Amino acid sequence: MKTTFSSRRGGIVAKATIPYGHQSIDNADIEAVKSVLKSDWLTQGPKIGEFERALAHYCGAKFAAAFSSGTAALHAAYFVAGMRRGDEFITTPLTFAATSNAGLYLGARPVFADIDEYGNLDPVEAEKKITRKTKLLAVVDYAGHPANLDKFKSLARKRKLVLIEDAAHSLGAKYKGKKIGSIADMTTFSFHPVKSITTGEGGAVATNSKIYYEKLKQFRHHGIGSRGMQMLGFNYRLTDIHAALGISQLKKLDKFISARKKIASRYGEAIRQNKNLLLPEEHVGVSSSWHLYPLRFAGKSANKRAEIVKKLRNAGIGAQIHYIPVYLHPYYQKLGYKKGLCPKAEAFYEAEISLPIFPSLKNTEQNFVIKTLIKILKST
Repeated sequence: MKTTFSSRRGGIVAKATIPYGHQSIDNADIEAVKSVLKSDWLTQGPKIGEFERALAHYCGAKFAAAFSSGTAALHAAYFVAGMRRGDEFITTPLTFAATSNAGLYLGARPVFADIDEYGNLDPVEAEKKITRKTKLLAVVDYAGHPANLDKFKSLARKRKLVLIEDAAHSLGAKYKGKKIGSIADMTTFSFHPVKSITTGEGGAVATNSKIYYEKLKQFRHHGIGSRGMQMLGFNYRLTDIHAALGISQLKKLDKFISARKKIASRYGEAIRQNKNLLLPEEHVGVSSSWHLYPLRFAGKSANKRAEIVKKLRNAGIGAQIHYIPVYLHPYYQKLGYKKGLCPKAEAFYEAEISLPIFPSLKNTEQNFVIKTLIKILKST
């Protein structure tokens, strides 16, 4: 008899459906939002600064500027880094399209370099792609596992480049004892519902540079500062409603990360002996935030991903794939990018699936995912 159960997500009862990610909202979050709705300030009020200060303090950064989305945060960071039309920037293809799209908004060209064994941009491959047109390095912490930040900082200094860390996945992670957000020239975050914390939609940039910080705030407000409009900016402001939710969520971030780590550990213990699976691992000195749990198929399962994913989804498990290399998207193909550009990233993508992982994932749901995956692997 097929195992089934009901799981309530977002007010919709779905039979045997477990998403790959989901927000964790409690009464404290709801009350925080309600208090703002009853106040005089819905936007451009005191909760913005309160959220920014709390985020900067958590990350160990001097400043944080809140934005309406993670994409807006990337756009702003690239702009204040000085990237303009005709420039190039080095980034990974194994990411959500926003990482490179934000550069296209400025007329710059993404240059994709291949990945390392953790799914992150390889600093050796990145250095090979640097030219006189290169303005910055845009490094992504894939799945919540910090990239090799020491090598990227050294490379950025040597080649006089700005280092931007896309930490949409890695708020709460650590690199050699330091919280993510305190290391790169600018670090961008996303607060989408599947991320470490959520504001509904939202993002931020953390930095230790007051110059960058002031420009970031101006860019998000139409380019207008105390002395009038100094640049062509955008309306990328976060509201006090969103910020209030962020403040409440941030208080629980360490608990959220701990829950994710426990789930990742449980998955690993249950399926580690399967020779047809490559499991995600943490590099020495790194503490992942486990935004994703990315498995890769090997051995007899290597060419059966599509079949396995279909069976998992039919069983009610929302397995996802992260990510198609950005340059393989049809839009990027039209820009002239070709398949084969980054062989390791393409091989990673072709073998990868992400299992459900989020703080409120119940033990019964974890058991169901494990047992179903093992059963499917045996029969496929």
